[in-house]
Amino acid sequence: MRILLVEDNDRLADLVGQGLRAGGFAVDAFTSLGDADAAMATVAYDAVVLDLGLPDGDGLDLLKTVRQRGDSLPVLVLTARDGVDDRVRGLNVGADDYVVKPFAMAELLARVRALLRRPGNALGVRLSCGQVTMDTTSREVWIAEAVVALPRRETEMLEQLLRRAGRVVPKRSLEEGLYGFDDDVSANTVEVLMSRLRKRLLQTGADVTIHTLRGVGYMLAETEAQP
Repeated sequence: MRILLVEDNDRLADLVGQGLRAGGFAVDAFTSLGDADAAMATVAYDAVVLDLGLPDGDGLDLLKTVRQRGDSLPVLVLTARDGVDDRVRGLNVGADDYVVKPFAMAELLARVRALLRRPGNALGVRLSCGQVTMDTTSREVWIAEAVVALPRRETEMLEQLLRRAGRVVPKRSLEEGLYGFDDDVSANTVEVLMSRLRKRLLQTGADVTIHTLRGVGYMLAETEAQP
């Protein structure tokens, strides 16, 4: 899942970005409204973490634009403005949540996940296919009720496949959900990661198969029993 972070304090942006990535999200961080708006025109983000005091204007202007075009994208406002009037204004404009600086990273991460668990959004608490289960909050994976340790990228890829188990997930969709603009992505990055995940599932005896539909994408499904 991919998050847009709009924050002009470089140190804070680095800290928040690291925290979100550790929580299983791909993150694109920008310092201005213009860059953030351009990114939103090219990427279907799952949520936005938005500062208000930006070099080229107020973050609420971007929020207004998002809501005026009928976009229900979850937006969490992250700001030093702690007055009641400021919070009320942000929520009335269309913010889904409001976090005041300074804050605890664990709380911010929990609030982002809470937004994504709301009806119509993308984050469910547990995902399953066959005997493979994933808790999207703790990031733990079980195979036949045994906890299996997966590297972060493989966990993120498995999550995307589990969300659409039994359906084809386009390669482009996987790439956009796994990597931000700053990540080093080559033409075969997704294929290499998919190969590692397949090998890991095979080694652990998972009763699922990742099918490749050449030129289209990948599909996770329960392995058919042999007659």
